[in-house]
Amino acid sequence: MKELTVLAINGSPHSEGGTFQAINIVAKELEKQGIKTEILQIGNKSIRGCQGCGTCKKGSTNGLCVFNDDEVNIAIEKLKNADGLILGSPVYYAGINGTMKSFLDRFFYAGASNLRHKVATSVVSVRRAGGVATFDQLNHFLYLAEALVVPSIYWNVVHGTSEDAIQQDKEGMQILENLGQNMAWMLKMREATKESLKEPSPVASKTRTSFIR
Repeated sequence: MKELTVLAINGSPHSEGGTFQAINIVAKELEKQGIKTEILQIGNKSIRGCQGCGTCKKGSTNGLCVFNDDEVNIAIEKLKNADGLILGSPVYYAGINGTMKSFLDRFFYAGASNLRHKVATSVVSVRRAGGVATFDQLNHFLYLAEALVVPSIYWNVVHGTSEDAIQQDKEGMQILENLGQNMAWMLKMREATKESLKEPSPVASKTRTSFIR
């Protein structure tokens, strides 16, 4: 079996804050199974939002965003070669922080096809409240990309803004450790069945229905 790799997106502006710690808990479980994780921090970058120009869908940019001056296209290229994806975000006003939202809009609009039927999950770090709402937002991106979303024993939310604080959230730690074990199993299962089990073909042309008549 080939060496499996996972790309993790740290949406926090803090390189070793709560979101990094949450991702790292999962990554340690993956490492135990021989799976490498690369963490790409984008939360401290200047990332513009999607302009809705549609250039990435017209073929002239080879599946990349028309804007090539930030981490979005770097992440799309890394995702092409990765076997899995972890999205990590802090909670700002009970939702994804602004930089992460701008990144995800463009990353998925231009590059979602690179995640189809790959293994993915999301994790959230929160001081007190808003974690489940943020977790739900992240998962919207994964499901729309037809990713194989990894479950755990509860929502993937851990409380704390530092390593010491997170260590005190025993339930949160257990959720993320279990998540890492499940993700490793799903990655290996997907790799082991690649040749023997043919995956469904992509929808040739998506039907769009307006609700205004």
